[in-house]
Amino acid sequence: MSWEAWLTIVVVVAAVVVLAREIAPPGVSLLGGVVVLLVAGVIEPEVAFAGFSNPAPITVAALYVVAAAVEKTGVHAPKVDGAHGSRGRERTALARHLPPAAASSAILNNTPIVAMLVPPVSRWANRRGVSVSRLLMPLSYAAILGGMLTVIGTSTNIVVSGLLEEGGLEPLGFFEIGAVGLPVAVVGLAYLLLFAPDVLPDRRPARSDLEGDVREFAIDMIVVPGGPLDGVEVEEGGLRHLSGVFLVAIDRDDRPIAPVGPTAELRGGDRLRFVGRSTDVVDLQRMRGLEPAAGEHLAGFDTDRLAFFEAVIGPTSPLVGTSLKEIGFRSRYQAAVVAVHRADQRMPGKLGEVRLRVGDTLLLVATPQFGGRWGDRSDFLLVSRLGDTDPIRPDRGGLAVVVVAGVVALAATGTLGILEASLVGAFATVATGTLAPREAATAVDLDVIVVIAASFGLGGAVVATGVAQDVAGGLVDLLGGWGDRAVLAAVLVATVVLTEVVTNNAAAVLMFPVAVVAAGEVGADPRSFVIVVALAASASFLTPIGYQTNTMVWGPGGYRFTDYARLGAPLTVVTAGVAVALAPVFFG
Repeated sequence: MSWEAWLTIVVVVAAVVVLAREIAPPGVSLLGGVVVLLVAGVIEPEVAFAGFSNPAPITVAALYVVAAAVEKTGVHAPKVDGAHGSRGRERTALARHLPPAAASSAILNNTPIVAMLVPPVSRWANRRGVSVSRLLMPLSYAAILGGMLTVIGTSTNIVVSGLLEEGGLEPLGFFEIGAVGLPVAVVGLAYLLLFAPDVLPDRRPARSDLEGDVREFAIDMIVVPGGPLDGVEVEEGGLRHLSGVFLVAIDRDDRPIAPVGPTAELRGGDRLRFVGRSTDVVDLQRMRGLEPAAGEHLAGFDTDRLAFFEAVIGPTSPLVGTSLKEIGFRSRYQAAVVAVHRADQRMPGKLGEVRLRVGDTLLLVATPQFGGRWGDRSDFLLVSRLGDTDPIRPDRGGLAVVVVAGVVALAATGTLGILEASLVGAFATVATGTLAPREAATAVDLDVIVVIAASFGLGGAVVATGVAQDVAGGLVDLLGGWGDRAVLAAVLVATVVLTEVVTNNAAAVLMFPVAVVAAGEVGADPRSFVIVVALAASASFLTPIGYQTNTMVWGPGGYRFTDYARLGAPLTVVTAGVAVALAPVFFG
């Protein structure tokens, strides 16, 4: 191999390691690799940045906007509530929840689908006495399976369609991938319904910390009139940087002041609300100028002023690798963290010093507006208000349904291409007022868009340097004697492994050229190999970090890392077998 090929291999492996160890955000990791290859002269600028001119990233961005409109209007909420039966058995619950989740994910991005379903499913499980750990992981897997039904079901399908078009082949038809994806989804859902309740153990979810008496998390204090704190600013009075507690609101003449800034002036008679554990708030009682309010510890929260939230940290969050103290969490987010959960364990020690990781779940107290401020930002993968229904805009639900139906109809009938139909849908959500322009802009996950675009550059380098040909040739030499399906199975396995350590889009782009060359080597239709790559790149059932929806349910379900493989490994084998068996039948 040439030095260009060896350098490409080194860069790709380095990018995979960086992604797997979460050293840098995915977009930065892959774009950095592209820049290295460009500067080294391995690829030309038109190859390095081909992804930015491909329709795939723009299509994905437009569909993010359409999905955000559905999420905001809560058009899915009535269906979810209607799916809640009166029986508490896990299989009955799964039978009611999984098919709607899969069907919805066929036409909407599955990340907002799962985000909408986690809170009501968790509330239903708590009311019925069903272990939520037996529901949320199957819910994530069902959403992934549903994405295999149409070309807009996942961003991976759109990316593969864009790669086909870039290579001079016909892009994927709207329902084309469903020829294999539908049997895979049906078999996968049947497996989940039959085995998930027996395979998944009972786990303790993060929100269980808040069950029962919440008084240890809150205390009200009164500013003594004429005392040393009367007329003093919050920071000057020493209330800004307390250890273990956080001043979240001031109640003055029944008028709440929240969030509380450092320059807010205290007045005699002000009622100050602090949050923290009871062992930490004891020191407040010794502070001159404060006295406990009547009743001291609160029997509950005034949910019009304060609320509990569950927030899951995603891979692109600026919180990853930092501590609450280093990032200044209280001042940055105007919220107080009362617990940090990792897997099914509550993190011990001082919360401010815990190094946060992807999938950590924060239990926090803030004003009810916290969800609106941070629910659509990359800081948190999921923000769920506990004990109450999240606010929605049902008055725009009909418009959101019309927009989604229009996108599907235009793309499915071939009236417009998928790119054009998606853009029409995105602009329609803003034109009708379903989403404000700012909301539409924040709905787009820029890191995903950069990952997709940068992956095209790495994929181009893999082709241009001959790495794809060498890898494909090695697979054919090793397994070709066992038949075409053996080579196809090897491509699928490589894609599955890759998607668990890098993003699903990156896995699809890197394996695409290998699949095309391998198909040519064995004389098969490249389309069968490419569709298997698309399905395998989305089939992330082995770890909580391979797919965003898996990470979203990690903390709320109280899962351990190994729980995913317990349920997901047999699911991977079953769905892979169906895909390998059927793809050559439908596509030659």
